[in-house]
Amino acid sequence: MTVQRWDAADYAANARFVSDLGQPVLDLLKPQAGERILDLGCGDGALTERIATAGAHVVGIDPSAELLSAARARGLDVQLSDARALAFENEFDAVFTNAVLHWIPELDIVLAGVHRALRPQGRFVGEFGGHGCVAAVCTAIRAVASMHGLEASLPWRYPTDDEFAGLLTTAGFEPETVRLVPRPTFLPSGMDAWLRTFAGTIFAPLDEAGREAALGQTVELLRPSLCDSQGRWTADYMRLRFSARRR
Repeated sequence: MTVQRWDAADYAANARFVSDLGQPVLDLLKPQAGERILDLGCGDGALTERIATAGAHVVGIDPSAELLSAARARGLDVQLSDARALAFENEFDAVFTNAVLHWIPELDIVLAGVHRALRPQGRFVGEFGGHGCVAAVCTAIRAVASMHGLEASLPWRYPTDDEFAGLLTTAGFEPETVRLVPRPTFLPSGMDAWLRTFAGTIFAPLDEAGREAALGQTVELLRPSLCDSQGRWTADYMRLRFSARRR
């Protein structure tokens, strides 16, 4: 399987909406001055910076050295680390995560690490793709992959609210709110740029000409449902927003 890699400039150009639309989950976090907070999957630090502005002491982790370089340029305390291998223990008042967990199939491992990292009654607050997220996009990708003789291995896991609440409970959390939130999302750079940024690995087994053809075919399959008469694209996002406390 090809590993998803991030380019900081590409992410800033084509994925800035990820952090721009993150205010509702920051509101759910309610960071307080003096709190110690872990930002799980901090990326280029756009939301980490907002948490720090509230006066909290924030540590960001991410597996992308490229994105962490951009976060350090903001003056943030960030570390290269995988969410499945957290080394913290009883250290944080809260753990925050945005648009990360759907990239990690092994959610039980992540939740166990978050539980260890939190102090008793510590908060775990976040948002990620939930059941039904980019359903039209996934269907189009699978159809085009089949046309090219590929079995599409989609890189995302989109659980239902009940499924994720159960995972939280099993990991030792008391769920406070776990809900699916429909969020149609305008794509300023269009669908082609979105596919290259977030789904570029799916057609990686094809040669360059095949990849370009597959991307173009996916865009055209989606055009009738996700592109308006003025050429503006909106992706069919479904977010899973949650808050829980460590028992």
